[in-house]
Amino acid sequence: MASGSKHVVYAALAGNLAIAVTKFAAAAWTGSSAMLSEGIHSTVDTSNQAILLLGMKRAQRPPDARHPFGHGMEIYFWAFVVALLIFALGGALSIYEGVERLLHPEPIHQPWVNFLVLGIAIAIEGSVFRIAWKELRHQQPNRSIWQALRLSKDPSVFAIFCEDAAALAGLTVALLGVGLAYFLHMPVFDGIASILIGLILVATAVFLARETLSLMTGEAASTALLSDIRGVLTADPRVLELGEVLTMHLGPSEVLVAVSLDFDETLSGEEVETTMRELTRALESSRDEISRVFLRPVRSIGEAPTPVLP
Repeated sequence: MASGSKHVVYAALAGNLAIAVTKFAAAAWTGSSAMLSEGIHSTVDTSNQAILLLGMKRAQRPPDARHPFGHGMEIYFWAFVVALLIFALGGALSIYEGVERLLHPEPIHQPWVNFLVLGIAIAIEGSVFRIAWKELRHQQPNRSIWQALRLSKDPSVFAIFCEDAAALAGLTVALLGVGLAYFLHMPVFDGIASILIGLILVATAVFLARETLSLMTGEAASTALLSDIRGVLTADPRVLELGEVLTMHLGPSEVLVAVSLDFDETLSGEEVETTMRELTRALESSRDEISRVFLRPVRSIGEAPTPVLP
């Protein structure tokens, strides 16, 4: 796992832990529903970062007899758990708290405490968000943010980025809700803000769940990587034709490649074996994320057979 990814998670963990404590203190002092929802939000985020660190550690375990391809995919499971926690503990509880406040509105006391805490929280979350932004741009420098999120295979980066983006959006909503509730003397806005924060968290959870579920179920490599693989193989004059080119992510930076290909018929069996070894080395050196290569020689590819992994 890249050290940059860990740096992002540690920064988010420290920031959210500090913010959670101050938000709960402010909620208890002022009675703000939106601030309580934000405290729940930061607590969930803190737990999520701890879970991601656990997943990153477990994913780094070496291959063994039961897991010959390693444990890299385990990070996707823990990222999926993070999405579930955001949905259940963050989104659902915030919506519930907001509905309760709408049914039983109460005035906010000493709102300056909320404004102060929200201002500090925005500054801290903004700095953490900047770290996640820089790491995402480092991994996907030539993509839009939306494309970078969809193409990133590292949950420790895209999950933190989404959490921090949701946190900044939630803080903005909380600030508006508390401000409107106080200046207009309408506590209902505090409850509405809490519900909106919950909806932001639910939307974030749904997006993360979809992305991590795809990776958990064997997502293929990017089209750019597939193109590079085809380029390396077709550039060799000993390769006449490619059959199926199958890829699967074994982890954020580990890709399995399985290819069926037709070699020049004039090659002897020994020459075919030599060619396969050379092509395997060429593929592994072409991109750092290619960690496992399986080549299957076939004759006269018309309808490409399904490669059988040895």
